[in-house]
Amino acid sequence: MSPLLRTVNRVLLGLAGLVLICCGGAVLAAGLGLAVPSWWPWYGKGDVLLSQADRDRWRDQGWWWPTVIAALAVVVVLALWWLLAQLRRARLAEVLVDSGDGEGALLRGRALEGALADEAGTLDGVARAQVALTGRRSSPRARIRLLMEPHAAPWTTNSSAKSGARSTA
Repeated sequence: MSPLLRTVNRVLLGLAGLVLICCGGAVLAAGLGLAVPSWWPWYGKGDVLLSQADRDRWRDQGWWWPTVIAALAVVVVLALWWLLAQLRRARLAEVLVDSGDGEGALLRGRALEGALADEAGTLDGVARAQVALTGRRSSPRARIRLLMEPHAAPWTTNSSAKSGARSTA
């Protein structure tokens, strides 16, 4: 998990917890009949969160419902972004490579990504290469992004591809 995602997670969870504790404490204090300040939104057991007058106050304003819907849409989009960020698979920390002698060798994932990116970057017509390893350490998958130079023609046939195969470089 990236440091940015970790920070966003902690901030969001902390804010959600703080809001829930404050709202729960306010409702509990009013429900128990404790003395509450004059600015407190609830006064007793029979009090409601929003009175009829509060609910009807903005109904006749033309900007009210579009603003409410836009704010809720922003909240939903941010929540979906956060959920998808949680479900995204992280890069592999290490990769198990068969060494041929019956035992395996562990390679650091970032080192293997760097080696693959360096190798792809040396190909003719590649300006920059980015590699990300995903999957399991015993069966990794590589996601490779290549930035091609303007003169590059990636789907041209090379001299050994006269039999109809295309070059994949």
